[in-house]
This record gives sequence, C-alpha cells and structure tokens, in this order.
Amino acid sequence: MNAEQRQQDIVDAVSHEGRVAVADLAARYGVTVETIRRDLTALDRAGAVRKVHGGAVPATVLALPETAVAERELLGATAKQAIAAAAVGALGLRPGATILLDAGTTVGCLARLLPEGLGLTVVTDSVLTAALLAGRSDLTVRMLGGQVRGITQAAVGPEALDALATLRVSVAVMGTNGLTAEHGLSTPDPDEAAVKRAMVRAARRVVALADATKIGQEHLVSFADIDDVDLLVTDAALPTPLAAQLADTGTEVLIA
Repeated sequence: MNAEQRQQDIVDAVSHEGRVAVADLAARYGVTVETIRRDLTALDRAGAVRKVHGGAVPATVLALPETAVAERELLGATAKQAIAAAAVGALGLRPGATILLDAGTTVGCLARLLPEGLGLTVVTDSVLTAALLAGRSDLTVRMLGGQVRGITQAAVGPEALDALATLRVSVAVMGTNGLTAEHGLSTPDPDEAAVKRAMVRAARRVVALADATKIGQEHLVSFADIDDVDLLVTDAALPTPLAAQLADTGTEVLIA
C-alpha cells in the first residue's frame, strides 16, 4: 500500500471509527509512528481529518455551530429522553437532597422526571427548567441570577458565579456540547463555560449527560476534565481511547 492509498484508508477509518490512534494505525499498516504522524499532518493540512494529540478525529468535529435551545430540544429527542430516564434512576437522590441542573436540553429532559415527594432543592441556571419546576409544591427551586443568554436561556456572569461559589450540593447534572479524552467536557461560550465549571466545583458528585453526537466533539472552552465526572450517561458505545481514559479515572459509564 502506497502513501496515497494509506492516507485514503486512514480518512475512511476516521469516518467510521470517529477517532484513530497513531500507534494503532502504525500497527495496522506495518509502518512507523513517524510515518503515520506525517500522514496525519498531510491530511490535516488538506482538511480531510483533524489531527489531535495521539491520533486524529473527523475534520468536522471542531466546527459544529452552537444552536438555539428550541432547535436542540428537537434534535435526538428519543436519545435524550432515554439518557434522562437512565440517569434519573442512577442519581441516588435521598429526601432533602440538593441538586444542580445546568441548561442542557438533555438535563431539561431529566428535570421532567425528577421523583416526587423527596423535598428536593433544585438550583439551576436555566430559565426554562426553573419555569418548568416552579409549580411543583414538593420542590424548592432556586434560580441563579445574571445575564440570560438568548441562545441557551442560561444565566451567566458574575451574579451566577458569586452564588455558586457559596454552594455545596449533593449532585450536579451537567450537559455538554462536546466530550473527548483530551479536552474533557466543552462548550462554545466562555461565560457559560465559567458557570458550568463553578457548578462542577460546587457538587459532591458530578453526573454528565451526553448523547452520541457529542462524543468526539471539541468546542472552544473546556469546563471539566474527564476525572471530574463521577458518572457519564450516554446512548452509544464509546471510542476506545475515551473508554480507556474513563476507566483509568474511575468514571462510571451507563449506556441508556
């Protein structure tokens, strides 16, 4: 197999597998890791793949735009509902527990499934989630203050960060725009990332919800490392490098 054929095969592998590792490719084609690195550099320059530490991912993985919450609620609704149903049973909520819910649409699905009669205190940065839960007499709902981002309906800014700095909650349930072993959990907006990061710091336990479309994506700002997550709930098998990283950090993975 010449270099051109090998590089085309690598592009096909990235497309089908989502992520490929340099060492695995070297073994697959019987060449050195230096040769594979040169292949990936050439493919990256051509825009065929995106070269990352230790391997490559699809070229589109870093370029998906942020969409409005109303649109995201319709995308992958079945998967999000399955993830939410699996996650709510795994939260282990006890009477009087305090829970942080961020503004992700999958987290919004979970909010609709919160069990009744536990006297939970729910803190959220999501205008939509706060409005959804405010009418429930068995919950205490606290809305973080700050500027509301129109695209996600999430409160951001100093007011939200100051409030979170004083909190300690049982569990934080986090959505994410992207999840990789190297970049962790990420989102496009720095202000929203800051609030998400503060939520993770405020929680004794962190549960992340991510459907298959988020796996392998890397957005501008990382708000949590892989080892910050105690439980990841998703709807598909994970790429080998990510699964290995999660196993190393002791993060539990639940497939819905």
